[in-house]
Amino acid sequence: MARQKGIEEWVEAVRAEFPTLSRAVNGRSLAYLDNAASTMKPRRVIDAMQRFYAEDYSNVNRGTHYLSQVATRRFESARESVRRFIGAGESREVIFTGGTTAAINLVAYSWGEAFLGRDDEVLISTMEHHSNIVPWQMLCERKNARLRVAALDEDGALDMAALAERITPRTKMVAVTHVSNVLGVVNPVKEIVRLAHEAGAHVLIDGAQAIPHMPVNVQELDADFYAFSSHKMFGPTGIGVLYGKSSILTQMPPWQGGGDMIGRVSFDGSTWANLPHKFEAGTPNIAGAIGLAEAIDYLEGMDRQRMADWEFRLAEYAIELLGEIEGVRILGPQQNNAGAVSFVLEGVHAHDIGAILDKQGLATRTGHHCAQPLLKHFGIESASRASFAFYNTMEEVERLAEGVRRVVDLFCSPSIFEEITELTNLD
Repeated sequence: MARQKGIEEWVEAVRAEFPTLSRAVNGRSLAYLDNAASTMKPRRVIDAMQRFYAEDYSNVNRGTHYLSQVATRRFESARESVRRFIGAGESREVIFTGGTTAAINLVAYSWGEAFLGRDDEVLISTMEHHSNIVPWQMLCERKNARLRVAALDEDGALDMAALAERITPRTKMVAVTHVSNVLGVVNPVKEIVRLAHEAGAHVLIDGAQAIPHMPVNVQELDADFYAFSSHKMFGPTGIGVLYGKSSILTQMPPWQGGGDMIGRVSFDGSTWANLPHKFEAGTPNIAGAIGLAEAIDYLEGMDRQRMADWEFRLAEYAIELLGEIEGVRILGPQQNNAGAVSFVLEGVHAHDIGAILDKQGLATRTGHHCAQPLLKHFGIESASRASFAFYNTMEEVERLAEGVRRVVDLFCSPSIFEEITELTNLD
């Protein structure tokens, strides 16, 4: 693949902003290829959270003292940063949660308990993360409703014709991923929203894998709910966002009770706070919100299109090089990939691949990737995954291919067990 000096110099400058990327693992420079699981953090995010804890820490809301007012302003400013970043119409449509999983559970419990009835249907797809399967299963069991599944085509892309057929007058919610965490495939969510709305159904988009790779405007998508996590977009763990249309959120009951989500409490009954606080019971992750806002400021200062183009190129190069290795099978469509490449190697378990790659400083992910139904679609139980961010390099992709070739050589070697034991420190 032809190299462009300008882009590679830009990548090297970006990498210097992420402290962890400069470390060594097992005597080799770290090649961090596990970004779909969680991304690294730029120094400015780390520093912003440290400054808050060291200089401005206090609990938010209702405090009249100076530090509480500072913390509250910073917390609510973070909410406004999220609103701007995703194109929401109002800051009250931004609900802070513990992450994408918590956001989806919030909708399943609150909206689902209020508006899903017996024999109603929730439609998901075969490629969903467990976080966008299990909450709906649990809801349907509680409400005697039906969970229906849209199939994939032979390549592993969402079969839009099959999805359209699955949407019926009984469909009350369509919950689909924007980008598959296993395949990297980008789904046509705007079209899915249109089809669902024509049938009178609501739509929740799992945006965990999309938000770090591409601009998202929830009003343009017309999504009723959009969920994502901070830690997958270069921010801290333990905080995420549920966007919801205010017209829908207003009708939904709280899903947790406690401090700060109430209007008035008495032993005869309680009333609820207005949006967004109705859904934010208890002390929030204040430092997490500040870190998320800093990550958003960082991303907004970047050329998002340049970032996306580079990540697509990295995935293309990985598909090209891995596809040349005998015995490697790449899962899913090999176009329109937003930075995740999953593969299997004939005769070798994914965990063995991951362990051998780790000894070469290559951080990849192995297992079922919280997407067991999707792997079953491909007739497998586990896979290896390399996932990319804009700070990854072509050289790291080449190291990945070299590492997989090393795995092939090891498993074809007469002294396979001795060599694998040495590489993985297994007894």
